[in-house]
Amino acid sequence: MSSGGRTRQGALRRVREYVLLYLGLGYLGVICLLWTPFAMVFYPLLPARAGRRLGRFVINRGFNSYIRFLTLIGACRFDLAALDKLRGQGPLILAPNHPSLLDAVMVISRLPDVACIMKAGLMDNIFLGAGARLARYIRNDSPLRMVGCATNDLSAGSFLLVFPEGTRTTRMPVNPLMSSVGLISRRSGVPVQTIFIETDSPYLCKGWPLFRKPEMPVVYRVRLGRRFDPPSSVQPFMAELERYFVAELEDAVLPRPPERDGGTMSSSTI
Repeated sequence: MSSGGRTRQGALRRVREYVLLYLGLGYLGVICLLWTPFAMVFYPLLPARAGRRLGRFVINRGFNSYIRFLTLIGACRFDLAALDKLRGQGPLILAPNHPSLLDAVMVISRLPDVACIMKAGLMDNIFLGAGARLARYIRNDSPLRMVGCATNDLSAGSFLLVFPEGTRTTRMPVNPLMSSVGLISRRSGVPVQTIFIETDSPYLCKGWPLFRKPEMPVVYRVRLGRRFDPPSSVQPFMAELERYFVAELEDAVLPRPPERDGGTMSSSTI
């Protein structure tokens, strides 16, 4: 192929990838905005238990449809089948690493009845806040209250999603872990199930602008790690957990797909 042909092909690919980027972001924004007015109405009307069940069901189905949409248009490839093994095993504290903004979406898309610990700012966000409040997600602005709410939620048999790093990874392979996951596990008596999210792209990592285009398709794979029993002492537990994360994630970068043809994985993996 001539250099001019390669240049045109590269330009067309960049245009296509920008279209896919905006389609993906637009789809997520639309489903969040469509649900927001209903969540605002249901929150004061429904009993807490019914609102929590409805809110988590809608978020689960909405995130699942978003993952399928990204796969259908060829923006991403996902292998999330490992999460299906956890269905029916609650209560469990789910503790993934946190390479990108899509991490919670991936986990929640596969598992029903997941409580999520969220930053207070996200709980007040116009796109996410009303749905998160209806689902009785847990604010992280008060550590004591957060641990108490998390313990109560786990006692109802739910999954609890906690990112031990506290924020997206900035120090490879994993940030220093925060003690909240150990505190919640010790107080609730619920095991910690480690989860490893691997990707071939820095897309939506810490500091990645929302509208910056990655090379596509972006590949994600989720695998289950060790399940830790509730600790009797938090600090030794957190030190052991951090060593385990470092050992498991040192080489956890996927190779790029051999062809960027927008292909999709089978429905058994998405």
